[in-house]
Amino acid sequence: MMETQLDSRSINNHPVSSLTAAVRWGVYVLLIAVAVGNMMGRLLAVNSVDFARLESFRIKQRLDETREQLALEGLEGQALEGRLAEEEQRFRKEIRLQRPFLSANDRSRWMTIRSLVEHGTYEIDSIVGQPTWDTIDMVQHVGRDGQKHLYSSKPPLLATLLAGEYWLIHRITGATLGDHPYEIGRAMLVTANILPLVLMYVLIASLVERFGATDWGRFFVMASATMGTMLNAFAVTLNNHVVGAASAAVTAFLLVRIAYDGERRWHYFLLAGVAAAFTATCDLPATALLAAVAAALLWRAPRETLLGFVPGAAIIAAAFFGTNWLAHERLAPPYAFRSTTNASENWYHYTYTVNGREIQSYWQNRQGIDRGEASKIDYAVHALVGHHGIFSLTPIWLLSVMGSFMWLVSPECSRRGLAALVLAVSGACLVFFIGLRPQEDRNYGGMTSGFRWVFWLAPLWLIVLVPAADRLARSRVGQAIAAVLLSFSVLSASYPTWNPWVQPWIYNWLTSCGWKGFG
Repeated sequence: MMETQLDSRSINNHPVSSLTAAVRWGVYVLLIAVAVGNMMGRLLAVNSVDFARLESFRIKQRLDETREQLALEGLEGQALEGRLAEEEQRFRKEIRLQRPFLSANDRSRWMTIRSLVEHGTYEIDSIVGQPTWDTIDMVQHVGRDGQKHLYSSKPPLLATLLAGEYWLIHRITGATLGDHPYEIGRAMLVTANILPLVLMYVLIASLVERFGATDWGRFFVMASATMGTMLNAFAVTLNNHVVGAASAAVTAFLLVRIAYDGERRWHYFLLAGVAAAFTATCDLPATALLAAVAAALLWRAPRETLLGFVPGAAIIAAAFFGTNWLAHERLAPPYAFRSTTNASENWYHYTYTVNGREIQSYWQNRQGIDRGEASKIDYAVHALVGHHGIFSLTPIWLLSVMGSFMWLVSPECSRRGLAALVLAVSGACLVFFIGLRPQEDRNYGGMTSGFRWVFWLAPLWLIVLVPAADRLARSRVGQAIAAVLLSFSVLSASYPTWNPWVQPWIYNWLTSCGWKGFG
């Protein structure tokens, strides 16, 4: 049964909602359109611009040397210019430094995608070392042929799914990611990142309409969703967090429809199982969300949960473990193999050869931030309110904490249950990454503009942001406080203008003040 709607005229004598749902949805659509336009603009311009001038300088240097040599050989006029044009094209391929793949993290996945389609294997040996195709996020182990091969260290499910899209593009056009990385890469990121985020925005808007009480509060949450989270910054790079967040939004929407609105059609349960399990494959701690949603649905509708939710989750589990087996002949993902006692079970300690040069695995001699934070207390402080802080970089999440506790004391059982679920899942995720990881894993997610391990939680935190936004909407002071928090959140999301794989602005500010950083 649908829960009783709030009085649309007032809450404690304060105006609640004066606009119609159609008008509000018009505003939501405008906010989504602005967010999509912003992300698309950055995506279409994505490039490793820090290499652009160096590449141009090297090409010019080689052309000048070639011009002098050809002039000595007696070549001049149109013949000289034609030969130089040919040489320039050759130099651009040889000296290529620019690329649309901005980090070892995303290139690791792109290599798997390329290798699956172009070579029919998860092995990436033939791609590693090609101009602009390098990564530190790889492992090495013995393959099916009995020889050692290099593989991406990322769970292969997401790359396998995207390889299907690349296969279609390759078959239709004949183009490859090696020859056309910008065109193909950008097109695939639209479907891998932009469209899932649009889906997330629409679902959040639907939940905001359902739970919100004030127009201002609803608009604030949607502005936060479309412009105030770190997901926007990561929309220009291939990663698991964006699609994981979109999947978490689908899970939350279906949970509300089933557990709190009384929906009992079986396909809702099937989709909920698929979405919850897929979120867990994107971010391991999201297993807590899978377990919590399964428990909630089993309590409310045991028969439908067993017949719909469980098979849906099982399909994704089979795909996750199946692709691990296809790639590595192991059920566990690559990052599980880091044994300190058995060399054959440590896939991160190895050497490999590129163009006749032997290279040692980066993970045998970690640098900078990847050495990990020695103190758990320092790690907790900086992960929460420090240079990579969840609340210091995106302070809108302070309002989500406030909203969670407001709903915990709500007279409505559905809101108490939803708040408890969000707090429990969030707590489990934070305990896992802050309290339970060894030093080498206490690296804030590596070179990244935020504590990326929790990005997938954004849709859950946006839902419990609603009651706090409605409370602050009651006064000009409250609205001003919320606006300031949103402004700083947008600042952090906008700071990595072209590459999200950089240090956050707080980190850079601290180093400018004399802090030594991680070196």
